[in-house]
Amino acid sequence: MAVSTLKWQGWLVGLVTVAGLLVFAPLGLYVWASGGDPPQAPPRAAVEDVRVTGCRIDPASRRVVAAVEATGRAEGPGTYVVTVEFRDRAEPDPQGRAAQALVKIPGVAPGATEYGEAVGPVWPVATVPWCGVAGAEFARTT
Repeated sequence: MAVSTLKWQGWLVGLVTVAGLLVFAPLGLYVWASGGDPPQAPPRAAVEDVRVTGCRIDPASRRVVAAVEATGRAEGPGTYVVTVEFRDRAEPDPQGRAAQALVKIPGVAPGATEYGEAVGPVWPVATVPWCGVAGAEFARTT
């Protein structure tokens, strides 16, 4: 009987080994295939890096001038193109279309703050302008 018991133990070890391979081999392949670099966070919107710091009327030309600042991203130096909107109040008019101007702020280093000015339309007398960021784009330079 000693030979028969060893024979069944051998078969049992073989079946457990095959079952283990069937269960853990796909798991191991999944871990191996999904490995590599950890997932990157999605890039944040360029609008979060820029803001309007001033809004004034130029006395000589009666044009609205918006002071814009951009803070550089950690991913590297780049250029911001900011769309500035000019309105006569902070709330947008659903029926009207506000005037817009573009300002390009090149060479913004990581962590640095650079400034630019957007020149808007000639502004009517006795109205106070509102200036705000309508959109922004970031292009990385190498």
